[in-house]
Amino acid sequence: MVEQAIVESFLAEKKLALAGASRKGNKFGNAVFKELSSKGYELLLMHPEAESIDGVPCYGSLAELPTDVGGLINVVPAIQTEKLVREAHASGIRKVWMQQGSDSPAAIEYCKENDIEVIHGECILMFAQPQGLHKFHHWLLGLFGKLPKGHTN
Repeated sequence: MVEQAIVESFLAEKKLALAGASRKGNKFGNAVFKELSSKGYELLLMHPEAESIDGVPCYGSLAELPTDVGGLINVVPAIQTEKLVREAHASGIRKVWMQQGSDSPAAIEYCKENDIEVIHGECILMFAQPQGLHKFHHWLLGLFGKLPKGHTN
């Protein structure tokens, strides 16, 4: 289980890269983009093929970002995750959130071996000022003792 201090450290970063938004707008990465943007986060979108998504510029790799970011939110298939964490390391990014389903054992191990704070197996929308269904789900996790170590409601 991830520690609450690592979650709080990640969420304190207000400028983040996001890999996993779709041009069609119907993927979970798009929901993450919309929710976190509405909460004051500046998200730089990563997409290997799209120039923009809903008018927001996209970058083909972390090395192409025009500015430094505090972390990477990864909402891509697990098979792509290891490449992204290697790019993050090369770009100096030391915080990675692997959305549920995007984590891979090799990518997690790579992060640990390279001093990258990694969060995996958790939904970022459960922790970034949750609302609606995510707020209820967060409450349920707390009720059953499933929140990160050190978390208080």
